[in-house]
Amino acid sequence: MTGTGSPSIPFTRCIGPDGAAVGDLPDFARNPAELVRLYRALVLTRSFDAKAVALQRTGRLGTFASSLGQEAVSVGAAAAMRPEDVFLPSFREQGGQLWRGVTPLELLLYWGGDERGSDFKAAREDFPVCVPVGSHAPHAVGVAMAFKLRREKRVAVCVLGDGATSKGDVAEALNMAGVWKAPSVFVINNNRWAISVPVARQTAAATLAQKAVAAGIPGEQVDGNDVVAVRAVVERALARARAGDGPSLIEALTYRLGDHTTADDASRYRDDAEVSAHWPEEPIARLRHHLATVAGWDKAQEERVLEETAALLERAAEAYLATAPQPAATVFDFTYAALPAELAAQRRQALEGS
Repeated sequence: MTGTGSPSIPFTRCIGPDGAAVGDLPDFARNPAELVRLYRALVLTRSFDAKAVALQRTGRLGTFASSLGQEAVSVGAAAAMRPEDVFLPSFREQGGQLWRGVTPLELLLYWGGDERGSDFKAAREDFPVCVPVGSHAPHAVGVAMAFKLRREKRVAVCVLGDGATSKGDVAEALNMAGVWKAPSVFVINNNRWAISVPVARQTAAATLAQKAVAAGIPGEQVDGNDVVAVRAVVERALARARAGDGPSLIEALTYRLGDHTTADDASRYRDDAEVSAHWPEEPIARLRHHLATVAGWDKAQEERVLEETAALLERAAEAYLATAPQPAATVFDFTYAALPAELAAQRRQALEGS
């Protein structure tokens, strides 16, 4: 995968699809232990997705959005952040959420329709999953401005899809962030498909990164299947924001190897041959090949990671399935400080019918 932009739009890659280093690696990537930590996070993300899809297919979880093939975007972005920063995810960033301390149980509860799934025990100020497309981008500016007004060296990191860049919410957020020099980083997970609409039918722009130009902020591309590159690029953008130099826009080029969600059948609008052509670029095999070269990663280590991950997720699934559901009235309880009269009436009806 290569950058698609003009020379004015930088493109960064650190590890190629074959696992070989491309140029000088960032300092953290010279530490095998740190690479293993990133690798474990990628494996956990993909394994969590597989468990969630299995639960949904058996009627025990709601509609779910897998990040198959895109794990490096959210993991790399989250790995670049400090604990005190705030993460504003879309609906495919479970890898980043897991990195920042959200538990598999909490994520399963959320996708199962339980409000307690967004009551994170860790990462208390991180935002919950945002399903409406692009609506969290202005929120990111608000969070960043709160940091700026408080003179806190913190940054809001917003991850959104390529389709979100066609929304007015995102254009307005980028404009506000640029004008106010808000300490924020916007990461576009460009998986090439907004449900069934390819990027070429979403925009006439050569890149999504160049949408930063109108906002007066830096824009660049990164290989979104290279977790090392994503982390390095986001780290630079975070440092820039922390120094008071304002926001950045990063387009992570990746590919959605699965369906949009479990409610979708991608075979209706794209060919299997196209998907197959992108499998050699996927992030987990790429980093595993690199680890084998630089750290002697072997079958025994691989199997140990898979076994530990499977056990963790099995415990989470068992806990999720054993959790008693909340009363129906709780659907009204977490939106308004003071419930409007018409909703209060509906809440009473829900209690009477339960």
